[in-house]
Amino acid sequence: MAFDGKRKTLATTVGVVVFMGAMAWASVPLYDWFCRVTGYGGATGVAEATDGRILDQTIKVRFDASLEKGMPWEFKPVQQEMTLRIGEEGMAFYEAYNPTDRVVAGSASYNVAPFGAGGYFSKIDCFCFEEQVLQPGERVQMPVVFFVDPDIVDDLDANRSKHITLSYTFYEIDLPEDMQAALATGDAGSTTN
Repeated sequence: MAFDGKRKTLATTVGVVVFMGAMAWASVPLYDWFCRVTGYGGATGVAEATDGRILDQTIKVRFDASLEKGMPWEFKPVQQEMTLRIGEEGMAFYEAYNPTDRVVAGSASYNVAPFGAGGYFSKIDCFCFEEQVLQPGERVQMPVVFFVDPDIVDDLDANRSKHITLSYTFYEIDLPEDMQAALATGDAGSTTN
C-alpha cells in the first residue's frame, strides 16, 4: 500500500511540474494576445484604415522615444506632439541615426499610455511592423500612421484621457541572414533596407 501512495504522489508531482512548465511556455504568447485584444498594458490595435467616423472632439498625441541599453543608434520623434480629431488619421515621424562604422539592425517595441487608451489607439502603418537596418552613418525618418478609435468616448475610463503618449523603444537585433552573408563576402554595398 505504501508503494501505491508514493506512486500517486510522484505522478501528482510530475503532473504539476509538467503543467507549470506548459503554463510558463504559453504565458508570453497568451499575455501578448490578451494585451492586444484588451489594450491592457498599453498595447495598440492594428487597422487597415479608419472607419470614416471623425468626431468634433480632439485629443493630443505625444511621442516618446528611447533606446535599450547598448543600442548604438540615436532615436527621437521628429515632432513632440500633435492634436487631431478623434477618428482622424494622423501621421508622425521618428528619426533614427546610426553613428557607428558598422551596419546595425533594430526592432522597436511600443506601448501607449494611459494603458486604458491603448485599445483605442490603432496603427495603420508603422516602422515597428518590421525590422530596420541602418548602414554606417545612415539617418532615416520612419512614419507611423494611426488614429484614435471614436469608441473611446463611450469608455468611462478611457474617455477622460485628454492626451495619449505613444512610446517606442529600439533594441538591437541580429542582422538578417542575407545581409550577414553579404557582409561576409564583402558585398554589403549592394544590400538595401
